[in-house]
Amino acid sequence: MPVNRAISKLLIANRGEIAARIIRSAHALGIATVAVYSDPDAAAPYVTLADEAVRLPGAAPADTYLRGDLVIAAAATAGADAVHPGYGFLSENAGFARACADAGLTFVGPRPETIEAMGDKVRAKAIMAEADVPVLPSATVTDTTDLAAAGAAVGFPLLVKAAFGGGGRGMRLVADPAELAEAVGSARREAASAFGDGTVFLERFVTDPRHVEVQILGDAHGDVVHLFERECSIQRRYQKIVEECPSPAVDDDLRDALTAAAVAAGWAIGYTGAGTVEFVLDRDGGFYFLEMNTRLQVEHPVTEEVTGLDLVELQLRIAEGEPLPASARQARISGHAIEVRLYAEDVPAGFVPTTGTLHRFAFPPATGIRVDTGFRDGSVVSPHYDAMLAKVIAHGRTRADAARRLARALGRAVIHGVTTNRDLLVAILREPEFLAGDTDTGYLTRHDPVSLVAGAARPSAAQALAAALARQARHRAETPVLGTMPSGWRNVFSAPQRVSYTAAGEPREVTYRVRGDRVDAEVNGVAMQAFVLAAGPDLVDLEIDGTRRVYRVHRVGTDTYVDASDGSTALSETPRFGDPAKLAPAGSLLAPMPGLVLRVLAEPGAVVTAGQPILVLEAMKMEQTVSAPADGVLAELRAKAGEQVSTGQVLAVLETPGQ
Repeated sequence: MPVNRAISKLLIANRGEIAARIIRSAHALGIATVAVYSDPDAAAPYVTLADEAVRLPGAAPADTYLRGDLVIAAAATAGADAVHPGYGFLSENAGFARACADAGLTFVGPRPETIEAMGDKVRAKAIMAEADVPVLPSATVTDTTDLAAAGAAVGFPLLVKAAFGGGGRGMRLVADPAELAEAVGSARREAASAFGDGTVFLERFVTDPRHVEVQILGDAHGDVVHLFERECSIQRRYQKIVEECPSPAVDDDLRDALTAAAVAAGWAIGYTGAGTVEFVLDRDGGFYFLEMNTRLQVEHPVTEEVTGLDLVELQLRIAEGEPLPASARQARISGHAIEVRLYAEDVPAGFVPTTGTLHRFAFPPATGIRVDTGFRDGSVVSPHYDAMLAKVIAHGRTRADAARRLARALGRAVIHGVTTNRDLLVAILREPEFLAGDTDTGYLTRHDPVSLVAGAARPSAAQALAAALARQARHRAETPVLGTMPSGWRNVFSAPQRVSYTAAGEPREVTYRVRGDRVDAEVNGVAMQAFVLAAGPDLVDLEIDGTRRVYRVHRVGTDTYVDASDGSTALSETPRFGDPAKLAPAGSLLAPMPGLVLRVLAEPGAVVTAGQPILVLEAMKMEQTVSAPADGVLAELRAKAGEQVSTGQVLAVLETPGQ
């Protein structure tokens, strides 16, 4: 019989938004909480949200959040009697779950044997096949594997996948057999960095399927139930960015078949706790087992929103030995929920991670909107961890209602200091094919992300003018003499006021004359006239062409952030006199993102060809190759393996013919 064991103090072996999420549910149940934090996370909100916190010295995941021994020692130090692993890091590490049990700690999750079985994704597929759950052809890669033979047996195209991870890390799509060896090597390195284990396997790739998963719950009394499906098809780099419940592609008959297969998977392994069974769904309605995640999923909030259940609370109750409650057994779908993942990344640059300080980070309260985040004003986005800033979730009576609410909430968010994928998410939520429910994993192949964000990335002329007017208002407010003198006043009428900005990589030249409550202006040579109802350092109220808008302005150094109903933009003021010392030499290869130089693949003096890899960077567990843009000679190499570099830093200098 299951043993009931009440939890009095819970240590959360994770960070960021999921740590904060777990802390809130634990506190609601009257359970004390303990956070752990690395050095870069010392000022993170979740650390002080917990009742107590224990430092994990260091920064890299391998030195902190992946150190099970340090986490268990922290639990002992704080007197915790249970550990919740969240997702990622140690959440699917059977050795850690076993070590928790050996230390007398309740592990909030399934048994170590279950994690072990499902963590070995090849073994998991064999178990599922025995339980009559449909599976795809696959093969595990070892040091002695004949890759050519294994690839031929699985069939191309295929995916190289991390055997002990997820989230798109350690995953490569291979269509050409000649590219298989390099893809396996790269995936192994990335998997080892992200999950502490570089084992990978090959799996047949279904072209542009839907990614549909089923949430299950199992208790220690032998019962397993489902909480319906989630659609997670819109992905970049095999990582989900839009999730919803229910799936627009699943009717009642298909839902019955999917959920029955998921429950059968749970029964086959005696599952306890919250877990997710993932499937690919082809165009003909056939579905195939991908993997089982023996933990809470990032996208669990959409299930919570449509069922009204708290999955973290249920995890804790199950861990204490309680049977599944009637609310879980009798759950029903109410309305529709959509979640998007807001990332610190540069979409036009190829989704490269971005870092920096979030000078302002806020979502105005709105009906049907939920925001799960681990950041706040002043938080620093570091290169050491996943780039997700927040999960923003909308619930509505219909799918269309949820999409509309979510797009508006994202558009009204105040995000200053770090480039994000916000514009892409809003564009997806308003795109006709998405609104029609015609989504699959090829969505962002058919809809080029750069094209989707192209319009939003360009600041309007009105935004640039508002920035300029706020600038002059600030100057007038700060002037020590003649503070009542009108801006730009001259006793002999002459040239207009001028200010130059750069926004989205493009210049914005603003010239203007203030004539009472009217402003005559030009932005990049295009004339415009505006009536000023208010103009201060932080707010500009303009009427242009009969339409009035309020522009909220925030300046940090030389950067100006403008938010209004016509969008949000960041403008960097261009100094009138540039600093020649800051110019990079001709032929410079610049770091596309902050990160660690993982490997240097060429030596100074080497003759290189266009497209030849020169260095490999790693940031937030993802690799990025810096290649030669043209044929030439590598004249200088300014970075070395193991060095941390910043965005725009000169890594190497290439001399090309005719230079």
